[in-house]
Amino acid sequence: MSRLEGRLRGSRALTAVGVLTVLAACVLLASCAPQVGTPRWCEAMKQKPRGDWTANEALDFARHCVITNNSN
Repeated sequence: MSRLEGRLRGSRALTAVGVLTVLAACVLLASCAPQVGTPRWCEAMKQKPRGDWTANEALDFARHCVITNNSN
């Protein structure tokens, strides 16, 4: 095996480790998101710009944060 082949093989291993690290970080961050409908989620949605909401988020916000709070 030439030196160049050895370096390429090593850099591929580092790239694979980097990709796995990024994927693991994404999974960990996604698991930290508050559950839809909780007071923490409602507060997070209030802080998020309305233009960035999805249709489902808007519907969930109305269902869990607006209607529920007004019925108390």
